[in-house]
Amino acid sequence: MKKPVLTIFYQYNPWASSIGGIQTVINSFIKYAPSNFELRMVGTCEDSSQVGEWQYLEYAGRKVSFFPIIAIKDDNIRHLIPTTVKYTAALLRLNLASDFMHFHRLEPTVAALKWKGNKTFFIHNDIEEKMNPADSRNKMLWAYFPAVYFALEKMLIQQFARIYSCNNKASKFYQQKYPNLSERITYLKNAVDTDIFHPLQAEQLLQKREELAKQLNLSINTKFILFAGRLHPQKDPVLLVKAFAALAEPDAHLLIVGDGELAEAVRSEVVACGLSKRVSLMGSLKQEQLFDLYCIASVFALSSVYEGLPIAVLEALACGTPIVTTNCGETPNLLTVQTGVVARERSPEAIAAALSQVLQNPAIYPAEDCVRVARPYTAKAVVRDVYQDMFDHWEAAKLPSSR
Repeated sequence: MKKPVLTIFYQYNPWASSIGGIQTVINSFIKYAPSNFELRMVGTCEDSSQVGEWQYLEYAGRKVSFFPIIAIKDDNIRHLIPTTVKYTAALLRLNLASDFMHFHRLEPTVAALKWKGNKTFFIHNDIEEKMNPADSRNKMLWAYFPAVYFALEKMLIQQFARIYSCNNKASKFYQQKYPNLSERITYLKNAVDTDIFHPLQAEQLLQKREELAKQLNLSINTKFILFAGRLHPQKDPVLLVKAFAALAEPDAHLLIVGDGELAEAVRSEVVACGLSKRVSLMGSLKQEQLFDLYCIASVFALSSVYEGLPIAVLEALACGTPIVTTNCGETPNLLTVQTGVVARERSPEAIAAALSQVLQNPAIYPAEDCVRVARPYTAKAVVRDVYQDMFDHWEAAKLPSSR
């Protein structure tokens, strides 16, 4: 029996180190893909000799046909020519249409305009906030040319059979902007892989916390604050360092996991604030190492300018860790009074006050409540529903296989 073919398009290599929520979403769509689909991934590689060659690999036990179209040494750092531009230019020379196609950035869909097949577009941020030219902190190139972006979007968006957004505000924005497409535009929960992220037993948690404290030459009573994500203007990690400097909690220690273009700015701010002994820059970590830190942390902190629904928030909650966040994206709608605090404004003082509230009152934010909030976002369930929708469409339309 022929299987429908899904091709995922993104400037990413699932077998290399890369930081970002989009990458995590794609990983879940590969890992939990049902056996009645054939999977292809069109991405990037580090070795230019592999460009343009099909590779037949496995990811989390799932067979994937992988086709890198550009070579990128480090996709955690923005380059003079944006990776999206390079990826789109390479895609324009190809035709990689299949029964179903998933796109996570708008620009590469220029190449797919005339391709036949069922196309899905994933929106990962609050597009209105992201495109706000008045806020220079977002540092997004398109924000300086919003009219050009939305003209391009208007031309490209008609080709999608499904448009998923992980942000309710963005879903409503697009439904109002494109009323003729409103039935295709759907809010889709971002997903957390609970096979990996889950709470530890109390004894194991205490042991791992003490091990980390000793490793960093800290007191075993240290309260860890965790940030994990790309060191990018969107996440504004420099603001978080300033907030930590304003925090009157001498037993607190900030762990910063991730890499990106602001890495040096973060290091400089740590030194300028006299926090070299109270902040640890951990670099990029594997999921297993990050899992331990989520569990060990007393609170997970987010100081973003704009967001969709950060995967890291779901991962922290699934591990039983409460959240402190700025008022952006879907996270404030997700949290309850037992699972986190939304800072009253994006300032060091307000974020410090929110952190202090959680650190001083841990009993108010029990792990059980955090896990309960994350439970509806289990990757298996979210991914299963999307694949089922695609398969139902394929059977109903009797789409011919592209392979």
